[in-house]
Amino acid sequence: MQVQQGGYVPGAMKNLLPAVTLLALTTPALAEEAEGEPILVTAQRREQAAQDVGITLSVIDEAVLAQRGITNVNGLADATPSLEIEPAFGGGAPQFRLRGVGFQDYATNNAPSVGVYVNEIAQPIPAMTQGLLFDIARVEVLRGPQGTLYGRNTTGGAVNFVTNRPTGALGSGATLELGRFGALLGEAHLNAPLTDGVAVRVAGAVQQGGAYQYNRDTGRALGDADRLGARALLAIRPAGGFDALLDLHWGRDRSEAVGLYLLDDLPTRAGAGPLIPADRDRFATGWGISPRLAADTGLPLGAVPGVDNETRGASARLSYDLGGITLTSLTSFDRLHRQQFGDWDASASVEADTFFGSEAEVWSQELRLSGSTGALAWTAGAYWSQQQLDERFFSDFIDVYGTYARVTYAQEVESLALFGQAELALSPQWKLVAGLRYEEETRDLQGFGTAFGGAQALAPTDVGTRMRPLTGKLALEWTPVDDLLLYASISRGVKSGGFTTYNTGNRSGIEPFAPETLYAYEIGIKSEPTPWAQVNAAAFWYDYRDQQVLSAVYGVNGPVGRFTNADRSRIAGAEVELALTPLPGLLLAPFAGFKHGRYLEFEDLDVPASRAAGQAVFVDRDGETIPFPRWSAGAQIAWEMPLGGLTLTPASTLTWRSRYPSWLGQTYDIPAYFVVNAELALAPDDGSWRVALWGRNILGREYDLTRNFFTSADIAQPARPASYGVRISAEY
Repeated sequence: MQVQQGGYVPGAMKNLLPAVTLLALTTPALAEEAEGEPILVTAQRREQAAQDVGITLSVIDEAVLAQRGITNVNGLADATPSLEIEPAFGGGAPQFRLRGVGFQDYATNNAPSVGVYVNEIAQPIPAMTQGLLFDIARVEVLRGPQGTLYGRNTTGGAVNFVTNRPTGALGSGATLELGRFGALLGEAHLNAPLTDGVAVRVAGAVQQGGAYQYNRDTGRALGDADRLGARALLAIRPAGGFDALLDLHWGRDRSEAVGLYLLDDLPTRAGAGPLIPADRDRFATGWGISPRLAADTGLPLGAVPGVDNETRGASARLSYDLGGITLTSLTSFDRLHRQQFGDWDASASVEADTFFGSEAEVWSQELRLSGSTGALAWTAGAYWSQQQLDERFFSDFIDVYGTYARVTYAQEVESLALFGQAELALSPQWKLVAGLRYEEETRDLQGFGTAFGGAQALAPTDVGTRMRPLTGKLALEWTPVDDLLLYASISRGVKSGGFTTYNTGNRSGIEPFAPETLYAYEIGIKSEPTPWAQVNAAAFWYDYRDQQVLSAVYGVNGPVGRFTNADRSRIAGAEVELALTPLPGLLLAPFAGFKHGRYLEFEDLDVPASRAAGQAVFVDRDGETIPFPRWSAGAQIAWEMPLGGLTLTPASTLTWRSRYPSWLGQTYDIPAYFVVNAELALAPDDGSWRVALWGRNILGREYDLTRNFFTSADIAQPARPASYGVRISAEY
């Protein structure tokens, strides 16, 4: 291929071709389809068999969540291709990336590129997604721009959590898991019919312990979890076509943080203090807090890094069959109270200690009509949401810069959208899909002010931004024979603009960055060539305009993070998923994904060069690779072995990620890693109980989840070491 100006280099396509032809597996839930039991999903806002949906999606069931030890949304990154979820500075702001489309932000105020939904309700503030996962029926991961069927407009995709619903049968269940480092995870649920057509399901979970790090100076352990969660669902389905689901949920998190370790020597106090050598043991860490930060936040002087968060909310899903047309209403309210103390220099020296105090509320209302007449199925709706955020962000640099920074602001976001999608069967084999979305969104940053050392650096300032995008989708699906679906789509997605709410004394630092636009081109196949095999594959080409990129501006004390827009960039890649059940009870299920991206037009601050020169140095990044892992792969292997009324199931999950290059320089590149989990479970044929011995990271691989720097310290967050334990569950 001859590369023209603004095009890809030949190597990108050479790397892409093996990915298209690579055999890889999907999530274990797909084994049900390979055995003839279709998986039902609601990815298109109605119940469909996953293999009949002409979009790229992965389904992760509750068994996989348990086997992989996934207790919050971040763990999904190891269970599906092309998804990364990076903990910003090891903290409570997850950074989602799907097919290379992501947004790196440790603040609270900006929208993610990947939408997260719980029972169809959007969670538009990433920090709201960090609660304990429990009583989950399945997780659906949708790749590519969303918006013609969903409340929020996203460029990367969507992650849908579907909880177990109330049923008309009386039942209960409980699970207790004990593991290394004093880890405990407990979950219980009760399902009860109240009267004809009315049932309730109550579930709760607790997570405790699990600290695997220690203070390099005192030996004190760090990292114990302390999480609680509860949910009550009331389902009402009387005769007459009315259906209601009421949802009350609450969560509390008082966990200690997963600490950071030093990648390099740290000369404290800008070289005037003692030198702390780089940590040879990645599970060593350090922390401290100054009297100033303790007094300002209400934390004790002996505080350790961690959170004190509480979430609560309610939603109501009401639907009514009007006779060929269904009217659905979704109403929700969610609230987040967040207090998070982080030590981003990983030492007792006060060089990068941070505190977030956040109060957030989100209201939303969606109304939609859906129906089908002959060859046409359609959905049309309207969506409104309002977000209110009040945030304090304090940074203590007293030992390195001799100052203390305070950032305070409020932000209000209001969105109003109209959306619709129609599917027209052109013939028994061909289907045309078309969708549109129009949205008006305003974001107002209110009273943003900064102070350094008690002196006002930026007086409270108001700034706003608005977008009115028109987005859409056009797709063609072809089913030439049974159990074979081919599809091609073109879609346009938009992600909101926003504000950089970091430490800055300059008004230009909070000027809004523009919305990003993604033109997505995709082809895919879903097939079941034999009764025991399923092969799904997709290839994509993304044309990015105004990609939102975390860059920096050079301030008095060096580079300070700031978001900017890369004029043009491109990403291409593929995923292949496959599920095999060649023998009764045997599941083989690997998956793999490949992606590669380049900036086509982008002038940026060169952070390493600027730090070395002591002044701003700019670089033309045209043609440079967009930094994210190119390859991801994994597998699930399980064999159910009958033992006379019992079933013994040895199982294993595998995860591999290629090197993750950093825009900050090679010091912060995360090397490739390979992780193996294993489980041996025993259960009776009636499924009334189950006992499992499990091991996670059984090869003891040492690898990092994130690497970064904030002021003087180069730091990283280590992944959990080898752990093992037992899980006991019972159903009645």
